[in-house]
Amino acid sequence: MTSELSGRAAHRAEITARAAAEMAAMGVDPAFIDLLVETFYGHIRRHPDLGPVFDGRLSGRWPEHMVKMKAFWGSVAFKTGAYGGKPVVAHQGVDGMAEHLFLQWLQLFSDTLVEIGASEEAHRWFMASAERIAKSLVLSLFYNPALDDPRLRSAP
Repeated sequence: MTSELSGRAAHRAEITARAAAEMAAMGVDPAFIDLLVETFYGHIRRHPDLGPVFDGRLSGRWPEHMVKMKAFWGSVAFKTGAYGGKPVVAHQGVDGMAEHLFLQWLQLFSDTLVEIGASEEAHRWFMASAERIAKSLVLSLFYNPALDDPRLRSAP
């Protein structure tokens, strides 16, 4: 059991070291994550469609949310496991949440990466991650498998 545990710990250390090296090669460090999150959510708060949805959920709790989002993106980028939240649960029942808002969220995220000077590699990596996250949330929050039933589809 001890050798299995130390083997897992070594494997975990390898994963985080490899992620840190990959991020460093793209110009991503913890300060980059902080800047990305601070800039992005500053834009979110001023966005005419996204701002009211986020503020409705986070009013009075923005500082805690920022800490959580920095931990989330740091965990995604550096594979640290530092984020232990439940994103789907956090997004359920949010007033004003709509599927089309995820496209705006993604565009704003991309624009923020450009604004803060992310390298092309970092932009691609973060956008691929953000798109996977958005797709997962959209499927979890809005997908209804019953709508895939061919009997429910309109005839052409």
